[in-house]
Amino acid sequence: MSATTNTIRNVVLVHGGFVDGSGWEGVSSLLTAKGYNVSIVQNPTTSLPADVAATNQVLDAQDGDVILVGHSYGGVVITEAGRHPKVKRLVYITAFAPDAGESVASLIANPPPGVSGPPILPPQNGFLFLDKAKFAAAFAADVAPEKADFMARSQVPWGVEALQGAATEPAWKTKPSFYLVVTEDGMIPPPAQRIMAARAGATVREIVGSHAIYVSNPQVVADLIEQAA
Repeated sequence: MSATTNTIRNVVLVHGGFVDGSGWEGVSSLLTAKGYNVSIVQNPTTSLPADVAATNQVLDAQDGDVILVGHSYGGVVITEAGRHPKVKRLVYITAFAPDAGESVASLIANPPPGVSGPPILPPQNGFLFLDKAKFAAAFAADVAPEKADFMARSQVPWGVEALQGAATEPAWKTKPSFYLVVTEDGMIPPPAQRIMAARAGATVREIVGSHAIYVSNPQVVADLIEQAA
């Protein structure tokens, strides 16, 4: 089904930590082919306020109502930026959906029993990286090995300040949200995803896949965005 006059046709995509907006290419292509106006935010991932500012700049440029989509840490960004008046619905793709006062740092501090946390290395000059040797298994287990290796080698430094950035007034408390739970995610445990989705009152879909589901299975991500639109 192509975007129609009563469909929200503007979609803004927000990436998470360790990656940039180019990972959205597959999702963007599918949506663009159906008539959606797709914009991709390039977060500096230095701090939450900086990333919210980058997202708001893209939202300001839209010509009408928007579906705002976030992956991973991008969920924190859309939880804040989603208060923008043009944003009508939020879509979380295996993403953090924090409540007021919560940050990625606080949400990953106490993983469920038997669940190891993401393979984040000690900070280097205020920035974080994932262990390259463990990147594919944790982040991109269902992505083609060559691509997963490139993603590991082309990581974007993620600011410690961004990890610690806390939500203030979550947009999901006042706007409808959708959540894609990914059952083989090695970065955000599926039980944590389900808890955050339920707390937000989100419309939930579950799919088997890795944290990089938006790269490995862009169709299921595009389908949920279309449902929201």
